[in-house]
Formats: sequence, structure tokens, C-alpha cells
Amino acid sequence: MCPVKYSHIIARLIAMSRCCKNLVLMGDQMQLSQPIQGSHPKESGLSILDYLLHEQATISDSMGIFLNTTYRMHSNINSLINAAIYEGKLHIDPANDKQSIRILGRHTKTDQQNYLNKDSGIIFVPVSHDGNTQSSTEEVSIIKILFQELIGKIYTDKMGNERPIDMNDILIVAPYNQQVNYLQKALGDKARVGSVDKFQGQEAPIVFLSMCTSDANESPRGIDFVFDIRRINVAISRAKVLAIVVGHPGLLTTRANTPEQMKNINLFSRLVDSSHSFGQAHCKP
Repeated sequence: MCPVKYSHIIARLIAMSRCCKNLVLMGDQMQLSQPIQGSHPKESGLSILDYLLHEQATISDSMGIFLNTTYRMHSNINSLINAAIYEGKLHIDPANDKQSIRILGRHTKTDQQNYLNKDSGIIFVPVSHDGNTQSSTEEVSIIKILFQELIGKIYTDKMGNERPIDMNDILIVAPYNQQVNYLQKALGDKARVGSVDKFQGQEAPIVFLSMCTSDANESPRGIDFVFDIRRINVAISRAKVLAIVVGHPGLLTTRANTPEQMKNINLFSRLVDSSHSFGQAHCKP
């Protein structure tokens, strides 16, 4: 049998199929496909699972097997990913909920707002700014404060072992390279900073996602890129325990031009709602 990654396009599958008796397709089309150079007519440039499943997020029993257990995410993160992305079919390994980060009761320096207000789950930190397209120094400043506060906090893993958080336990993700460069400079060379594409397949107890832009319509590649459901899925699901989304609250009022954009913006809105943090004052560095 020949295992085939989900990113392989149909033309490659046809060529490979002549070399073996059976093909095993493995992957997740709700994450990011590998970039493909060149043009392919009609649907021949789609990934195999995109071609087979089209709009389905999970595979039906008649077509294959859906591996329905995550061994990474705490249920307070998986609950959103499961409901919004995987049709309610993605469950956690019970040991996932033994994971936690002991930070409750500690206040940040961001206008005395306690944004680090839970030991697991999703936190939205609203940072007001205007005119930013692919970078935000305002978000960099807040992320640096929260990053420094998290270093040294106690992480409990799935086995119940405790240890202090260090730089390797935190991923900082941004959609644009300009913001990645600003974050790397602010946090230092040892900080794990990168794009969503860079960190696909990796994991950490804590993940920061910097949204960067003040107005999704004015940003490079527009609404479809900023709110892309697969990019947000990959970014948030890297986190084992805590996903911290830092962004301009005005993004919640973005107007959709298509049903697909409405669906993607709705995922971001659900992410903010799940954090239970939007009622707080906005951070102004």
C-alpha cells in the first residue's frame, strides 16, 4: 500500500496509482494544503481529500475512517474547534483535561485588566488600533507583556507532571511576515515566532495568534485570508492548553460580501464569544 498525503493533487495520484495495488489517503483537508506551483485545469489542482469530500469537514463512514480523538487539545479549546470545524465529531482523550497552566489570580500590566484569567481554553485580548494592514506594533506590545508574564508559570502535563513554562512552550503565530518579524525582534531570537504555515503540525502548551489588521477589507489578500477557516483552525489547534487571540475588536463588525465570508467571520465571532473576555476594556499600549 502507498500512503498519500492530503496535499497531493489529483494528477500526482493518477501517476502514483500505476505503481501500487492500493492507495491509503491520510490527512485533514480542514487544515492548510501545501503551496502548489503551476496551473491545473478545472478541479485537477485540488488536494485529493478536497476533491473527494468537497464541502464536507469529515469523511462519512461509507467513504473511510474519521480518526475522532485528539490527544493534544484541552476540552476548553476542542469544544470550539469540534463544533465549528469538525461537525461535533472530534473528541478528546480524557487525559487532555489534566493539562493546565497555573496563572489564575495574577494580573497583567495592561491597564490592570486580568486577561490571563483562566488556566485553560481560549482568551481574546482586544487591542484597539487603526490603519494597520499587515502588522500592528500595538499588538506586539501587548503580546510581549503577556509573553513575559507567562514565562515561569507552572504547566501541568497529561501525566500530572509540573514544571515552569519556558520559551519552548509558547508559539506566537501571525498571518503576515511583517508582523512575524516585529514579534521576533520584540521577543528575541529564542522565541518560537512564525506564520501559520510554518507551525502546521507543531504544538505547544500556549499559542498566541496576532490578527494584525485593523480592517480585513484593507489588508493584503482581504477578508478571505484574514478569516480563512483553515488558517484559524491550524493556529488555534496548535495549543494544548491555552490559545490567546490578540486583535482589534472592530474585526467583529467586518461586513461579508459572500456566504463563504460570512461563514468564516462567524468562526472568528464564535472564537471571541468562547473566550468570555470581550466585556473587558480594550488594551491601549
